[in-house]
Amino acid sequence: MKHFKGHTMIYGYARCSTTHNKQDVDRQVRELKAAGAKRIYSEYEHGDSAVKSELELLLNSIQEGDTLIATEVTRLTRSTRQLYDLIETIKLKKIRLVIINSIIVDCRNGVIDPMTNACLQIAGVFAELEKAMTISRIKSGMENAKLKGKKLGRPYLTKDHLPSRLFAYYPLYKAGRLRITDFARLIGVSRTTLYRYIKLAEKE
Repeated sequence: MKHFKGHTMIYGYARCSTTHNKQDVDRQVRELKAAGAKRIYSEYEHGDSAVKSELELLLNSIQEGDTLIATEVTRLTRSTRQLYDLIETIKLKKIRLVIINSIIVDCRNGVIDPMTNACLQIAGVFAELEKAMTISRIKSGMENAKLKGKKLGRPYLTKDHLPSRLFAYYPLYKAGRLRITDFARLIGVSRTTLYRYIKLAEKE
């Protein structure tokens, strides 16, 4: 998407870890629109995932002078290393990052204010700490449940559990006319989950 001289675009990005949190994504989208986002990218992917397809598409589309809005730093990433990479991209692209009601990172001149940079990185550190604490609580809960004799693990998945839309779009994917990213978006799952579904469907 090319801009006319003097015109800029405001992008929004929303993310949740699983499709079970669709209402949370909808809430983020509403907040992004209220903050002025004209084009919104959303996806279901883990915060520390190395590949976030929609975020990559957004960053490839965004141009100098544009603005990227997110509701929280954790929506962009829960990894400090990935946050550092994102900051570099923001500087190189010469764009503005807005975390609603929190931080504004203006790199439209190619540099970032040291104090703003520090605040953003601190937010990233706390996001990663929160993730580590959540994982620790989950592990502790699983260990306690195991001691009590409760059965743990993902429920057994069969072909009958697969969404009907998977089979509706599968022929297009198999014929090479539908990308895995678009396929996953149509089904409403992450690419990792979709690969698992496809493997199960083809196996049976």
